[in-house]
Amino acid sequence: MMSDRVKQILSWYEADNAGTLSKIRWMLGTGTLADTGKMVILPVDQGFEHGPARSFAPNPAGYNPHYHFELALESGCNAYAAPLGFLEAGARTYAGELPLILKVNNHEMLHDEKNPLPAVTASVDHALRLGCAAIGFTVYPGSAMNTAMYEQLQALSEECKIAGLAVVVWSYPRGEDLSKEGETAIDVAAYAAQIACQLGAHLVKVKLPTEHIEQSAAKKVYEKENIPIKTGADRVRHVVQSAFDGRRIVIFSGGAKKGEDQVYEDARAIRDGGGFGSIIGRNAFQRPKADALKMLKKIMNIYMGKE
Repeated sequence: MMSDRVKQILSWYEADNAGTLSKIRWMLGTGTLADTGKMVILPVDQGFEHGPARSFAPNPAGYNPHYHFELALESGCNAYAAPLGFLEAGARTYAGELPLILKVNNHEMLHDEKNPLPAVTASVDHALRLGCAAIGFTVYPGSAMNTAMYEQLQALSEECKIAGLAVVVWSYPRGEDLSKEGETAIDVAAYAAQIACQLGAHLVKVKLPTEHIEQSAAKKVYEKENIPIKTGADRVRHVVQSAFDGRRIVIFSGGAKKGEDQVYEDARAIRDGGGFGSIIGRNAFQRPKADALKMLKKIMNIYMGKE
């Protein structure tokens, strides 16, 4: 039976049909965190985004697409996200085993990208054919190419919602007018979450923000209104508030591989700040499977308040 928390979350999506709501429900009702309102998603788009050696050489089992389906299943993740090729490579073997998110735009890093514009690499029809719960789409707020991304997302989002799929938006600020530090600044991260929600996202993926404030105009407001941003939990809370006062699911990226203690500290900040969970890729699949399973189990226990 659906929990009261999941019923509450679904009530926020007032314009969506039963098909889309069932897909959100499927993701919320799958895995170790089923019906808690929390989520841990395994994303493996890094082979396209960063290259195979940088992504999979630390744990060569990851070159095999089936490995990631198995890792998501064995760890009890809510969903598995990947580009078209990886999902097609395991779609029949793992059909119906867990919710899939088809990453429908991607880019590569073989060129300088001060203002990135990912290519649309898959379609809503692909997602339907593969039995997916959702599509995933990256936007880069701050890129000079952002207009094209926003328009592409709008069209795909409308098509998804008519077809009864959910929309997950990776909202990653990047562009020549943003400093490197600014890409994870608290004001920029909150702005990125707001933009994704305004573009129609059901689930929003952002990076964990730092205390840095990038925009001078925003800095004045943060100081004048005494917006709390000192702790990780404070910053998560502010980003969630910026996502329609917490009425959209906001999950946070795990980022590059780091020590386990930092991964757990991040999870506690997300939990304590009211975040909905993690979308954690390299910190999972770049570790040997036994270590990854142990780490993911602990993260899920943190979200359930057991650790």
